[in-house]
Amino acid sequence: MIGSISFRNGIRIAQRIAVLALASSAAAVADGSGGGTLSPAIFVNEVEGSLVRAFTGLREGGMAKAMGEIDRQLERTPNFRLGHLIKGDLLMARAGKTGVFGASVSPHEGVAPLQDEARVRLKRYSAAPPVEGLPAAVLQLAPSQAHALLVDTSRSRLFVYANDRGRPKYVTDFYISLGKNGIEKQREGDQKTPIGVYTIVSAKNKLPDFYGPGAFPISYPNDWDRLNGRNGHGIWLHGTPSETYSRPPFATDGCVVLTNEDLRKLSTYVDVSRTPVVIGDGVQWRDPATWERDRDGFLRSLEQWRADWESRNTERYLAHYSSRFREDGGAAEAWKARKHKALAGKAWVKVGVSGVSLFAYPGAKDLMMVTFEQDYRSNNLSSKKTKRQYWAREGSTWRIVHEAIAS
Repeated sequence: MIGSISFRNGIRIAQRIAVLALASSAAAVADGSGGGTLSPAIFVNEVEGSLVRAFTGLREGGMAKAMGEIDRQLERTPNFRLGHLIKGDLLMARAGKTGVFGASVSPHEGVAPLQDEARVRLKRYSAAPPVEGLPAAVLQLAPSQAHALLVDTSRSRLFVYANDRGRPKYVTDFYISLGKNGIEKQREGDQKTPIGVYTIVSAKNKLPDFYGPGAFPISYPNDWDRLNGRNGHGIWLHGTPSETYSRPPFATDGCVVLTNEDLRKLSTYVDVSRTPVVIGDGVQWRDPATWERDRDGFLRSLEQWRADWESRNTERYLAHYSSRFREDGGAAEAWKARKHKALAGKAWVKVGVSGVSLFAYPGAKDLMMVTFEQDYRSNNLSSKKTKRQYWAREGSTWRIVHEAIAS
């Protein structure tokens, strides 16, 4: 009898140890440090809400509650592989054994990507990004850009911002999967996700099941990519096959992949040929005063460029162009010679600039990408076009390193 009681007590103790190991490892997975706190929040995704509630329940010793959460989630999304892995760990803990999340040894090759998914999904709530701040990369949205999409590759997250009179205002965010080999795409087939500022160029449906309910191709490679020798094609935002709820953080050929549920939600914020997609290795947020200082400081340089062009003072105008400036298809010296000749033949020049969008270019230090509608008029020529420029800071001065007609 005493032996039986001791045996049952031993089982209970083993179960308790296994549950605590799983709960503690969940916190470690969330913040990557071996400990942390998962706090209930306003969940942007109900699957993630279920994961957080399951793990917080575990930390309070609520095995039944945690199991109930996972069971309900798997009933709704039976193709959620991470959910099945967590359920397996809960069953192991109930039996007094250590599962995948509580194990001290390196995980199996097929399990590690799912642990990565758990880590980034839970970290969204254990170390919530300050989304109410102003993203440093988005310094002005044109009136035609109702929303902007920011891809934070370090968080495996896509943030949606609305245009609030030119300022970005947080709307929602989604978990995403990226290229198998990481970021900074350079060439065709390298299975990397590009870094840069792009535009949604089309919407595709009636695709093979692999892409889920549809896809949104982006404008990679853009003119800056081509100028820097980067190539490749076919970078899309798309969904997942019907038998797969989600993919691990690094599991695509370079595309940005969402769950089918999230892709449908995202589609309501997409306006083909207008919605910008900013992909960076991390999103930084600024307080309003700092954000405005960065924006206004650059816009003063843009306005001075416009005014100096109107002045017909060729030297002042050309001083806005870097010694590194290169024109598409031609040498910089030939371009400057044409500008000298053109301005010398003008009796007057008027340059209108409107519809400005401005982005601090990700992956490059002190580089701005500005796009605007240019209304040029002179005594012998008038034209309207969409122009895109790249400005680099040289010391304390912004100068143009590349410009092109935006398609």
